Amino acid sequence: MAGQSRRADAAASERGFIIVAVLWILVALSALATIFSVYLSNSAQALAVTDTGLQTEALMSASLELTTYQLLLAGDKARPAQGSFHFRLDKAEVLVSFTSEAARVDLNFASREMLANLFAVLGANEKIATEAADRIIGWRTQPKANAANEEEALYGASGLTYSPRQSLFTHVNELSLVLGVPPELVDRALPFVTVFSGSPEIDALTAPPEVIAALPGMTPAALNDFLKQRPALPRDQSAIAAALGPAQASAAIPKSKSFRVLTTLSFDNGRRTSSEVVIALGEDKEKDKDPYQVLSWRDDVESGHRPRKLAGG
Repeated sequence: MAGQSRRADAAASERGFIIVAVLWILVALSALATIFSVYLSNSAQALAVTDTGLQTEALMSASLELTTYQLLLAGDKARPAQGSFHFRLDKAEVLVSFTSEAARVDLNFASREMLANLFAVLGANEKIATEAADRIIGWRTQPKANAANEEEALYGASGLTYSPRQSLFTHVNELSLVLGVPPELVDRALPFVTVFSGSPEIDALTAPPEVIAALPGMTPAALNDFLKQRPALPRDQSAIAAALGPAQASAAIPKSKSFRVLTTLSFDNGRRTSSEVVIALGEDKEKDKDPYQVLSWRDDVESGHRPRKLAGG
């Protein structure tokens, strides 16, 4: 009887151990199921984000390809300085506008007077405007051989830990490093300057009023008269010069191959994003070259996000 009792207790103990083990396995399986569920959810979200990103990239590339096609198809003589178009693709409305970089003031080639005038138009007093223009000239100008580097000395005397480039600007954001240009003035100037035009002149038919107002010799009255005439003016140098009057010296019809392309994507799900890309047209006659080169790329321009790709400004 004692032996049977011990065997019964052992069997009961074994069954209890098995039940506990089964419970632990069930708990472990439940935990694994939860972890796997979270993993699947996170993976799905990641895939959705990646899919949206790929879709955005594809639509942006399509807008640049179509813009380049229009510009190259027109040829050098008939190429429009600005334009816009829209299309629908992949459950999104795509609005594209493009403008020649000649509509902006080139930090590398604009005259001292043009730069000073632009800063004055943007609200700087005469002293700050003149100083800013001088320092921009100093930033982009090589020092003279066998002579004291006065521009570099100014930066050292101001306690700055860097020296002026004394070479051409490679990006418009370098303006924030130039001695004597207040940060608020930099912010105001960025929408009106470039490093991609390659010309000291501006395209008066496409430039914003602030840039037209900065032309040497321009007066408020002459500016108002020109802006009234501009919509009806032909793309003819003599007609533009006559309309500008004494301010005609720095305005021409520069044939810049660089264009700023603003693309706004509006998706059916309500998502909206805009990107601004500066491109340089290639030589369409040379088949071994790309039709365009990306010089600058900014995403989410409506939100003021920082640049994503940069080869300049």
